[in-house]
Amino acid sequence: MNVSAILDDIGRHWHVYITMPFIAALIGYLTKRVAIEMMFKPLEFVGVKPIFGWQGVIPANSRRMATTAVDLLTRNLVDPQEIFSRLDPEEMVKELEEPLLKAVDDVTREVMEQFQPRLWELMPVRAQQLLIDRVRAQAPKVVARLMREVSTNIDEVLDVDDMLIEAMVRDKALTCRLIKEVATPEFKFIARSGIYFGFVIGLVQFVAWALTKEPLIMPIFGFFTGLITDWLALKMIFYPRAQRGFLFFHWQGMFQKRRKEVARDYGTLIADEVLTVRNVMEAVLTGPKSDKLFTMIQREVQRTIDAQASLVKPLVALTVGGRQYQEMKKTAAAKAIEYLPETVKHVESYATNALDVRNTISEKMQQLTPIEFEGILRPAFKQDEWKLIAVGAIIGGLVGELQVLLLLH
Repeated sequence: MNVSAILDDIGRHWHVYITMPFIAALIGYLTKRVAIEMMFKPLEFVGVKPIFGWQGVIPANSRRMATTAVDLLTRNLVDPQEIFSRLDPEEMVKELEEPLLKAVDDVTREVMEQFQPRLWELMPVRAQQLLIDRVRAQAPKVVARLMREVSTNIDEVLDVDDMLIEAMVRDKALTCRLIKEVATPEFKFIARSGIYFGFVIGLVQFVAWALTKEPLIMPIFGFFTGLITDWLALKMIFYPRAQRGFLFFHWQGMFQKRRKEVARDYGTLIADEVLTVRNVMEAVLTGPKSDKLFTMIQREVQRTIDAQASLVKPLVALTVGGRQYQEMKKTAAAKAIEYLPETVKHVESYATNALDVRNTISEKMQQLTPIEFEGILRPAFKQDEWKLIAVGAIIGGLVGELQVLLLLH
């Protein structure tokens, strides 16, 4: 086909040619949007396992994502021992005073009524109150002592890695939010880049179609539009890690360039949704190391009862033998543990401020090397990014084929 014939064809079908770069831009944008959504949705597998169906890349790999994120947290950002040493035992006791004393009253009465019901009923009210007051006076000292022991040996009662990983695996939506909210600008860039890259490729498509009129041109270009633009967009998020420049032009991977903003947002998300006081309390009370905490509590409660034996023994000598006395101490400790979850809720506000997880993470993140910093988001893409690129390419090819049908018919 000579030049005049090509120009004549373009003139007669200008409306077809003019749409090519715009449709390519649309392909680029749509493939990016689909790829982004497929990273996060659906949370659970939809279809027939193991092949026919789909689960969001991040939900499908939530444990791997969580393990990688937690490894970064505990290796580079959060030292549990240093964090929990910020809790002041005296201040904790002060915050716990009202619920603690209420729990002491209830536990003392319940234990006495269980083991010495007749004697408890016969005791004058003043004698009952004297016994309760003696125990109440010891309770703050016991709690402060426990707090010091726990804060200086936090690894013995709290498995931080297990707590964080289980919290993120249990709530796949949380794992998605950790990545999606921190990287919102990057995902917007990926979608927008599809428009720009697609438009440029569409101009090349324009020339190729004019020269060849080959029907395969459209799906091939659609395929490569999806493939190349997905690949380029993902690379431009992370590379180059350090700023580079030429004359007046400077460029750097978007994620690295937003280091301060990312650090602030990531610190906020971890503090508000992952390493929360509520999650820590739940892990301490129910996690794999909770038995050690309960052993500490039992020891302190039994020690307190023994310390009050000088007052208690004259009252119970006739009704409580050595064996029953030991049983009474165990029961008191068990009841104290029952009250623990409700009681510790009252220190949540103080502990959140004292631990200061948000600022700690934000400050430490800004000290990471570029490669370490990249590790915050990169695991979300690295292992399965080929799937996203392949999906973009396939969708691009299908849209290109649709374009051929519209052009020829």
